[in-house]
Amino acid sequence: MSLVLLTPLDLACAALLVLLLAFMSWRLQLGVERRLLIAAVRSTVQLLLVGLVLKALFAQTNPWLIGLMALFMLTVAGFEILQRQKRRFCGPWGYGIGALSMFISSFSVLLLTLTVIIRVEPWYQPQYLIPLLGMLLGNTMSGAAIALDTLTRGAWDARGRIEARLLSGGTWNDAIADIRRDSLRAGLIPIVNAMATAGLVSLPGMMTGQILAGSPPMEAAKYQLLMMFLISAGTGLGSMAAVWIGSRRLFDDRERLRLDRLRPAGSTH
Repeated sequence: MSLVLLTPLDLACAALLVLLLAFMSWRLQLGVERRLLIAAVRSTVQLLLVGLVLKALFAQTNPWLIGLMALFMLTVAGFEILQRQKRRFCGPWGYGIGALSMFISSFSVLLLTLTVIIRVEPWYQPQYLIPLLGMLLGNTMSGAAIALDTLTRGAWDARGRIEARLLSGGTWNDAIADIRRDSLRAGLIPIVNAMATAGLVSLPGMMTGQILAGSPPMEAAKYQLLMMFLISAGTGLGSMAAVWIGSRRLFDDRERLRLDRLRPAGSTH
């Protein structure tokens, strides 16, 4: 079975559905039509640009250009984590915690996958590295963002209880242990739900793409299963790293709670 190539007219027909949704939002006064159209335009421009960049990368397999592309993806993902926090850490920590946790988790899982599991030669083959890294970063980003947001919100809401535990002789680790556990659970919920419903409620994106491209369904299922396992590991490691670094940052060297290190989203102070 050969791949059916899409024409600009095909994409335009699909885009009409988004315009219809925006019109319905305007008629129903939902107030999301502007954001919907901006998101549609952004995704169109971004995906077309990525297609052009990947075409150039696939043609020459330059490790420096591939590394630059991976660094750019990590940079944007770290910024997205920062934007999703209701109460974010001040200064470089606000960006650094999310970016560092994703670097530790996603890149380590990716390197293991390319060198040990798939055994690609060379291991930085962009046909494998970029798509796998994109899926790992996307899911790790969501898990780490949810975990960090739950941590900072929980610490802010329970500041009285945390300080009471510290005054009674508890360590910073004991004082925030329950909030940290809740944060990790929250970060893992999306990938746990995705794995539990895969194949029953929906066909995941990678499997669907491979089937549409003509791959045998069983081979597509095996690759999707591999990705689900990798994403779960990356999300778990990323969430754990973000929550541990974030929870430690909430206390100073004398183990005092320092909520002044947090600021509401949108605040410049």
